[in-house]
Parts: sequence; structure tokens; C-alpha cells
Amino acid sequence: MIEDTSTLFTVGGLAGEGGLTSELHHKSAENATFATFRLIIEVVPLVSSQVVGSYKLLLNNAGIASMHTAVTRFNTVIMLDRTNIGPSQINLPDGRCRNNPQDLTLKNDCTAHSVMFTPGPNTVRPLFIFTDTWCSSGQFLPDGTMLQTGGDFEGKFKIRRLAPCPSTGNCDWVEDPNVSLKDPRWYATNQILPDGRMIIIGGRAVFTYEFFPRPSGQGSFFLKLLNDTNNFENDNYYPYVHLLPDGNLYIFANRDSILFNYKTNTVLRTYPTIPGNPRNYPSAGSSVLLPLDGPSNYNSAEVLVCGGAQLGAFKNPSKQFACSDTCGRMVVTSAMPSWFMETMPIRRCMGDMIILPSREILIINGAQSGSQGWGDATNPALNPVVYRPAVAPGPARFVTQPAATIPRMYHSTANLLADGRVLIAGSNTHQFYTFTGEFPTELRVEAWSPYYFNPPYAPKKPTITSSPARITYGSVFKVTFSCPSSPMSVEMNLVSAYFTTHSYSQGQRLVRMKVSTGVAQGNNVYEVTVTAPPNANIAPPQYYMLFPVMSGVAGSAVWVQMVSP
Repeated sequence: MIEDTSTLFTVGGLAGEGGLTSELHHKSAENATFATFRLIIEVVPLVSSQVVGSYKLLLNNAGIASMHTAVTRFNTVIMLDRTNIGPSQINLPDGRCRNNPQDLTLKNDCTAHSVMFTPGPNTVRPLFIFTDTWCSSGQFLPDGTMLQTGGDFEGKFKIRRLAPCPSTGNCDWVEDPNVSLKDPRWYATNQILPDGRMIIIGGRAVFTYEFFPRPSGQGSFFLKLLNDTNNFENDNYYPYVHLLPDGNLYIFANRDSILFNYKTNTVLRTYPTIPGNPRNYPSAGSSVLLPLDGPSNYNSAEVLVCGGAQLGAFKNPSKQFACSDTCGRMVVTSAMPSWFMETMPIRRCMGDMIILPSREILIINGAQSGSQGWGDATNPALNPVVYRPAVAPGPARFVTQPAATIPRMYHSTANLLADGRVLIAGSNTHQFYTFTGEFPTELRVEAWSPYYFNPPYAPKKPTITSSPARITYGSVFKVTFSCPSSPMSVEMNLVSAYFTTHSYSQGQRLVRMKVSTGVAQGNNVYEVTVTAPPNANIAPPQYYMLFPVMSGVAGSAVWVQMVSP
């Protein structure tokens, strides 16, 4: 067994997890602090069931209730509400006003409906958005530009862009009047593709998909799944879309799902129907693609779907039917896929599911009864839950967290920040801004900190000191990091920048890369050799947060860009 733990650590990335021994090769007895080593991974628990996170209020008034939220590569946060809502609580700068004769509520509006939030100083800067972004969609393009699509009323066909800038910049929304969507997209889903294009799927009474950029003369394409799942309460809005390692799309709507080849417009397989309630808007469960695993050569992809409202809850809001308490998990790459059902400790609809850098899943926000819609939910789900995919099935898989003090229900969001916290914003259960009653419009912004922010874990928290700014597919590169204590199990995990709205984070994924050779450089600094994802099916071309994780404790991320050689 290894005894000189001052110069050794286990690396997450070699095949097999058997707690085997390693080989150490000192360069010389006099230079024992500089050692190269080769290790076979040992099993290290991700987290004790006793550890919990905490909330912290960051800002009392962001000016808007963020219905749509995205974190940029400059660590600023784009927040968006709808424009047809009347005045917000923050003015546009320099006396600017939005003069829109098509606005249904306020045709001359001098308030902002989008802001740029900067964590740290916790400040907001108003942004200028023109057409209605109500229940729209979005995702980042390969160059880091936010592509924001659709909405309602005069915004249904609109394409908007924001090229992010540092917090000291003045970047803003741009709407091109000469570029538009083929079909109206209200409640649609966007997904970045391996070739850098965006696919935009579905919407209210729209059973098609289209691409951006769209070649001249190309229209939209019919998707039968959306038509087939359009029940009496339309439980197929914001379909769940996950890009799989083979380059095809997993698409889930209502309770059904398919494997779809978007290049040939072909359904490759139909998956079993998930048991229980509807899972998409307005029933509003949530879904994630569980972390893709480099040590296993990315040969498996697994989907998790949790929560949702009872069928009929949206049409009968006065009855306040109990939300679902189940999660379904399915290996969608299996030859014989089937749903494995689990019971959550708390019923939840409208909950957000966020992949933490430690490869656990945070389930946060939402309600325990009712459904999405203005005033259609009560009994907020105040206690977050952490789902631990690597733990054996049973109660230990779910760790209930301390309760929030601010209800976050309809139109709330959750997004991972580069420092490892989760930003929580929004909640407007009313048609307009309403600051009275049981669940007023929520302008406060919070952060939820995972267990690894607790003081006992500080000695294990790694900090990246050097890494490439750009990573090419299949390349082998070095990352150096510091850590107060000797590393024992190290991971390097890529987390995408995604667009969160209506309980679903469009484009969310975590890629655990292979980590092999390590070098202890002295002064608590270490170097690892990392193998990048082999192709854009695993990690589409865009900016990612690169998180160092040591024995389940995540350090702050640095931003890197995945590019082709």
C-alpha cells in the first residue's frame, strides 16, 4: 500500500474503481517533493449523508423577477423577464424608453425587463430588450453569444443576441429585424449541436423544429412526438432535449420519449412511457442528463426525470392536487432501456434540477401541490434535496437540505455559478408584478451553497492555478492546482453554460474527463494530465466551466472553450 501520501493522490480517470495500489517513482531522495506517479483509482465517497448546504441573500432588489437566467463566461448573469408586464422596478439608463406600439400593457416603457447581475459586488445593470420574451428559450452559441428565441405576442418569431462582456462593459441585447424564426416559438427548447448550430424544438401548438442558422429556403420540420403528446392540458411544452454521445437527440415530452436523428428527421427508437404523472409544462417536472463519464469512455448515457403535477391539476387549480413524489431514471443507451422509479422525500412540481460539480443533482424551488400558472400552486417546496446518483438506491440517495425562507414557485430559476454556488432568482405567481398577498412577486436574489462550502471542507478545496483557455477534442493537456491538504481523489469536470427557465435548464451537461498522470510540485501545488472529450457529441463547441474536484469537494471553476483542432 502507499505510505507517502504527501506526494501521492488518486486521480479520477483510470478505468476500474477497485481501490488498487499504485506505483511511485521518486526522481531522487533529495527531491522527494517533486514526484511523478501513476495510480489506479480508489473508491472515495462523494459526500456524507450528514452534510448539507445553506442559503445566503445576495440582493434585496434585482429590479426584475428573473423568468430566464443564464451565467456568462465573464461570470456575469443574464436575467430576463417578459416585456408585456407593465413597469418593472428598475429604470433604463440615460432616460431611455422602449416605445413599442405592439406592447399590450405599456407602449412607452422606461423600465428595464432584463438586467446583468454581477456576483461578488451583487450589483445589477439594466439591459434593453424590445420584443416580448415571455416563456421564450435560449442557449449560448460556440463563441459565447447568448441566442435568445421566441416569446409571445410580437416576440414569437424574434431572434435576439447578447455578446457577453465583463461587468465593467456595456454589452446589450441586439434584435435583427431581418432575421426571424420560421415558426412561432412560445415554450420551446433550444439545444446546441455538435456542428455549432442550434436546434429549436416545439412550442405552444407548434409540432416542429428548426435550426439556427437556417439555410436560405429551409423551413421547419414536423416532429410527430410533439403532436402525439399534446393532451387536453398541453403537457408537452418545453420538451426535455439531451444530446447523446452518439450525436443523436433524446427528446422527452409529457411522458414519452424518442431517440431522434435530426440530420435525417428519423425516429431511431421509442422509449417506454415513464410511469406516473405528466412531466413537462404545465405539469412541470424537470430533467437532467446525468454526468457523462470519461473513465468509462463515455459509453453510457442516463437520463433523470423528477417531479411533475397530476394530470388535470392545471385545469383544476382550486383542487390543489398533490405534485409527484417520483423520479424516473433510464439508461437511454441501453439495448433494453427501462425506467427505474424512485421516491423523493418531498413532493415537487416546478422544481429546478442542477448538476453540481461533484456530480450530484440539486433539486430546488417549486411547490408541493398545484401546477404551473398564475396562482395555480400553493404549499411551496422550501427544502432542497440533493440526489446522489453514485449511491445505491434507497433513502440514502436523497439528502434533504435545510429549508429556504423565500418561496420560489412559478417563474423561478436556479443556475450554477463558477464558484460552485447555485444562484436562485425569480418567482412571480401573478400575471403582473404584485407585491401583496401570500406569494408576492420576488425580486430578491439568493445563493445556495453546497456542503463543500462548510468550513471543515476548506482544507480539501482545490484551486486551479494554470489551465489552457482553449481545449481541442481528444487533446491531452496539463492542469495545475493548489490544495491545502494532500490530494486523494481528483476529478476535472466540465460544466456547460446553460439557459434556465420554467424548471428546465436547456443545454445543461457535465463531462467528467479522464485524468491520468499526476505530479506533486511542492508548496501544495499539483499537476495532472487530462484527456479532453474525444468529439463534439460529448461536449458541443462552447464555453465550459472547468471545475477541480477533490474527494467530492469542488473548487472554483475557470472558463475554457471547447474547439475543433
